[in-house]
Amino acid sequence: MKSDRVVSVAIVGGGASGTILAAQLARRGIASILIDGSGRIGRGVAYSTTEPAHLLNVRADGMSAMAGEPEHFADWFEARGGNRAGFAQRRLFANYLAELLDEAVGSGCTELSHSTVVTAARGEDWRIELDNGQSIAARALVLALGNQPPGGLRAFDQAGPNYIANPWGARASAAVRDSAENGGRVLLVGTGLTMIDLVLSLEAAGHDGQVVAISRRGQIPRAHGDYDPSPVAAGELPSGNLRDMLRWVRRRSVVAGWRAAVDSLRPHSHPLWQSLSADEQKRFLRHARPYWDVHRHRIAPEVSNIVARLIAAGSLEIISGRIVAADAAEEGINVTYRRRGEEESRTARFDYVFNCTGPLHSIERTNDRLVRSLLNAGEVRPDHLGIGLEVDERARATPGQRLWALGPLTKGRYWEIVAVPDIREQAAQVADDIAQELAG
Repeated sequence: MKSDRVVSVAIVGGGASGTILAAQLARRGIASILIDGSGRIGRGVAYSTTEPAHLLNVRADGMSAMAGEPEHFADWFEARGGNRAGFAQRRLFANYLAELLDEAVGSGCTELSHSTVVTAARGEDWRIELDNGQSIAARALVLALGNQPPGGLRAFDQAGPNYIANPWGARASAAVRDSAENGGRVLLVGTGLTMIDLVLSLEAAGHDGQVVAISRRGQIPRAHGDYDPSPVAAGELPSGNLRDMLRWVRRRSVVAGWRAAVDSLRPHSHPLWQSLSADEQKRFLRHARPYWDVHRHRIAPEVSNIVARLIAAGSLEIISGRIVAADAAEEGINVTYRRRGEEESRTARFDYVFNCTGPLHSIERTNDRLVRSLLNAGEVRPDHLGIGLEVDERARATPGQRLWALGPLTKGRYWEIVAVPDIREQAAQVADDIAQELAG
């Protein structure tokens, strides 16, 4: 069957990863089509927020989207009145990405498709089927799907409509507005960055009821702060043993401060991660990850101040514990939970419960139709941890041909691959690899 159009590269996913790759390909004169049916093309989930309180978690001078141009975003932000050492609103970063995409489209190299990919099958080219009935033939296919919605929480299977499984969907926005209007009591399951965003959204909407956030360890993201950088050479770092790495970080923290110690690992994060055995990586995910995440993925001081104020006022309570059960109640949800260290469970009623456990961490449970079709066809396979797709050193998905994956889908191999500073480097490398492949 003849495809409706033929392109060199099809990029599926129009968030930061896909947008940056499209810009890189355009700069190399390579034609691509960027496909995203979410209505957030050029922004993705992370930067589609319109809430001014949602700030970047990295200072402007570290948020360039273009490899080799470290001041690219800082210059853009400063030209519009921003402080290059400050934390820009995420909606402004969305504007920045949109301009990059406009430039790529204006070059004549990038085409946009506001559709959803249903399946992709490999023949001489990739045949890509869209939900609008059209099909595309592409010489190369790139999966740039970003973070996928959280996995289901079994305890809330019968919790009713006031359980919000996806904190970034339209139902979540409606629930925030309703909670603000009625002063409802809200439970946030998870205490990471997604929880922070929900707290900020509720605060901005005028919510004056109580918010409770619960996770097994009750750890919340730490704040950015000024410190003197303390870079280290790769040869100074232990590798291959998680316990030795953690001991090194503790010792370094005493000497240079924990922020400097954590950030000194950033240039070496990929080889350090890859030096660990699969068992050591699993051990990190089970035991060390919650502590690493809250120190590594920090929040702007302004945001930290809001969270601290709400905790001090009793409006926000952070609980270390676990959910035991949940049942639908009249216009709400009854939730039974057990605090850490206590034997007895407690039951409380909440008007809404939001799943803030973070992105999906089991690729086998994906609801994405394209990824599911590729898994079923054997064109891609889960990585050794099951948290993303297996890719090689060039980010080519295995065993597929002319198939690449970008960003969070590759975190099994790289781990630190969810932030723009990492994604921009990966996007440039993938663009180079695609150029070489198509020229061959």
